[in-house]
Amino acid sequence: MGHWYNEAVFYHIYPLGLLGAPKKNEGTEIEHRMKKLLPWIDHMKDLGVTAVYIGPLFESTTHGYDTKDYKKVDRRLGDNEDFKDFVKKCHEAGIRVVVDGVFNHTGREFFAFQDIQKNREHSPYVNWYKGVNFGWNSPYNDGFGYEAWRNCFELVNLNLYEQAVRDYLFDVIHFWIQEFDIDGIRLDCADCLTFDFMKEMRWRTSQEKEDFWLMGEVIHGDYARWANDDVLHSVTNYELHKGLYSGHNDHNYFEIAHTIRREFDENGGIYKGRTLYSFADNHDVDRLASKLNNKAHMFPEYTLLYTLPGIPSIYYGSEWGIEGRKEGGNDDPLRPALNLAEMEEKYKDCQLTEHIRMLGRLKKELSPLSEGKYRELLLTNRQYAFARIQDDKAVIVAVNNDENPAHVSIPVPAGGNAVNAVTGEPVNVENGRINAELSPAGSLIVSVNI
Repeated sequence: MGHWYNEAVFYHIYPLGLLGAPKKNEGTEIEHRMKKLLPWIDHMKDLGVTAVYIGPLFESTTHGYDTKDYKKVDRRLGDNEDFKDFVKKCHEAGIRVVVDGVFNHTGREFFAFQDIQKNREHSPYVNWYKGVNFGWNSPYNDGFGYEAWRNCFELVNLNLYEQAVRDYLFDVIHFWIQEFDIDGIRLDCADCLTFDFMKEMRWRTSQEKEDFWLMGEVIHGDYARWANDDVLHSVTNYELHKGLYSGHNDHNYFEIAHTIRREFDENGGIYKGRTLYSFADNHDVDRLASKLNNKAHMFPEYTLLYTLPGIPSIYYGSEWGIEGRKEGGNDDPLRPALNLAEMEEKYKDCQLTEHIRMLGRLKKELSPLSEGKYRELLLTNRQYAFARIQDDKAVIVAVNNDENPAHVSIPVPAGGNAVNAVTGEPVNVENGRINAELSPAGSLIVSVNI
């Protein structure tokens, strides 16, 4: 058996949005909105989800990434006991819990920044932030300048070269593991963090919890620099995310296949043996239903998400195919408040939800989908088939992005009896090939004993 995270199906929750929290933290009474998350645990389990990535969670000023207190759950969501209870109930349901770690910057209400505002040059925290300069001023008229994330001055860049800062953040992580029993951390802006900091985090967390998972948000660059045995276990596969929707919109499966070949081909894929984090959408990009020209393409896209190499992730609400687009710089439309009972009623016969549930079941039943090597079998602009091969078992997947049915003839890795993984019916293999009809925007998943 591999590690839990390499076999996981993730559900991604942005809690301030899902729970309809006010946009600004006014420091008022604690609101126990988090209790509304408990029914979602059964919903996740029903979808075949085995891990939840939830965040940001900790006390912040507005959107959650401007941290005010790393050791307190945001009062708009609830208190530490509420989150502890959520984790416990997830664990009872067989679901691991991963939180957002925002370690590149803090908000302006964080104690160290406020101490600099008050004591200026005499503050013991002067070196906690990058570029603090008392000869300058900030857009907030602090009487000093500092480095901010992408010039968003509400996010003050921490100085990870300062030992005291690293010690403080490692203490925070230790606290999260002890207090809440979390199973992993998704590192916000991992491509801004220092490698030494991430390496030490990897070492420390693995000492504390053997199967602790670290996943980094990385958009561009060579993912292998982050995802390896020394730094993080995984990173966000933005390259695949782009290929998945534009490959459907342009009727061009070559784009997806080329990305996968480059990344994971058993001969020379640059990330072969690594497991990256795959997603159709998330809290920073438009919903899949809003990106696809043809909404029926959600079906083959989710088939690919679950069966290509990678750890699949469903962003809350997208299992029902909801829409959502950024408006200028505003991410709120991507992060709506949803009422589970209402959604389940409204979408009770939703075929997409059924499809995702079926994929979750196959991911659990068919180990080659997690562990198998990737091999391309067939590729045209509109049809694509590949195998995931593990020892004497293989899973063959074929998808069609055409508006018409398509006939495919797929070569089968040497071997024996083939079964339709969805229906359990035998599939005919003639002269080493499966001949099949794919419906418009259809998929075929076949399990083969080699």
